[in-house]
Amino acid sequence: MTTQQALFGYCLRLGDDSLILAQRLAEWTGHGPFLEEDLALTNISLDLFGRANALLMYAGRLEGKGRDGDRLAFHRGEREYFNSLMAEQPKGDYAFTILRLSVMSSYQFHLYTALASSKDETLAGIAAKSVKEITYHVRHAHSWVRRFAGGTEESSRRLHTALHELWRFTDDLFETNAQDCSLVDSGIAADTEKVKTAWSRDMDELFGECGLQLPRIPYMQSGSRDGKHSEHLGFLLAEMQFLPRAYPDAKW
Repeated sequence: MTTQQALFGYCLRLGDDSLILAQRLAEWTGHGPFLEEDLALTNISLDLFGRANALLMYAGRLEGKGRDGDRLAFHRGEREYFNSLMAEQPKGDYAFTILRLSVMSSYQFHLYTALASSKDETLAGIAAKSVKEITYHVRHAHSWVRRFAGGTEESSRRLHTALHELWRFTDDLFETNAQDCSLVDSGIAADTEKVKTAWSRDMDELFGECGLQLPRIPYMQSGSRDGKHSEHLGFLLAEMQFLPRAYPDAKW
């Protein structure tokens, strides 16, 4: 496999992660707890859609088979997606959505901060722009986690339940393959071990502040890097892809 082919797969995975998380957050549009928060989540979703578009367009150019960002987003099957398992889980209640955003934004902050120094100029440019947006996403999500933890007995219970449901998917965020290692050695991709160390430090600090204890998970879920997903991704794609697939020649 050439470096260009490996980079295509890497950018595809990054783009898929942003796209699927954006789609989940967009499900809250019009259903937020109050107007300001509804708009905040919608804006975060738009940031993620924009990043996904940039990454998938770049992936299409690297592939060189005439597929653009829309083609990659709307005309692939479930096993051809490489987003993380955490991103594709149903939106759940508000505590689940906020805690997922907190965990994934912290991970993305350290990932894209490292990628901003990538030797690939296009990837570095996308990452540098993304870091500014993700900084806000982290601040927003972390502040809500603290509010849930210090709020009512019910909000605290929901936050603990969300942590128990989400934590089994965290290892999947950091899975790598031989192509990733090759890109790291070439100074193109981020060193996943360093990203995980920085992310773990953030989570320990936040959870310690909120009195959250990590659950004991006997079996961590993984497999997204090989295109293996939960049953939820297929339903998400069916809704997201319906219009472009039903009317492939439509002009906007």
